[in-house]
Amino acid sequence: MVGIQDAVFGALNAVFNPILSIDPNPTNPALTVLIIAFIVSLITTIANKYLVDQDELNEQQAKMNEFRSKLREAQKKGDGKEIAKLQAQQAEMMGDQTAMMTNQFKPMIVTFVPIILIFFWMRSSAIHNLVVILPSTVYWVTLTPLWHAIGSVVYGGKATIPYGIGWLLWYMICTFGMSQILRKFLGFKQGF
Repeated sequence: MVGIQDAVFGALNAVFNPILSIDPNPTNPALTVLIIAFIVSLITTIANKYLVDQDELNEQQAKMNEFRSKLREAQKKGDGKEIAKLQAQQAEMMGDQTAMMTNQFKPMIVTFVPIILIFFWMRSSAIHNLVVILPSTVYWVTLTPLWHAIGSVVYGGKATIPYGIGWLLWYMICTFGMSQILRKFLGFKQGF
């Protein structure tokens, strides 16, 4: 087992250490995390693009939204017959929704293991010590004080660097932004 783990981390080191070495500040590799977030976002976005039928997903969501609005309208009017008719259709709609959710899990099955391995590599590399100092506006907009409060309850201690965040929150911010940009670029109809 240790041999497999060493081989996996050796491969990850071969891929990511060159990125880490070109970072202008290798002791605080914020740029490396940004690049890794881009790579992971690209992998997951491409997996979503090719493993999920986006047209079917959009069609199912539109159908579900239409059903919900009809049910709300019938409830507002107090139309018992229409409510009973819609509730009879609800089992079919739930089956469609289950199929839609299953369809959305396909990319996760493909990307889960590589992403977990990348996280373990990041945790065991120099990235683990990363502290990014955010501008005060970004610090408050990303609800960082809330995350610091949760972290202090879960892990103990307090955030000691004003406006500072660790590698995981920085990764999440970068991944969210990169994913939205890539989804727009690849023509996804959902998202921001």
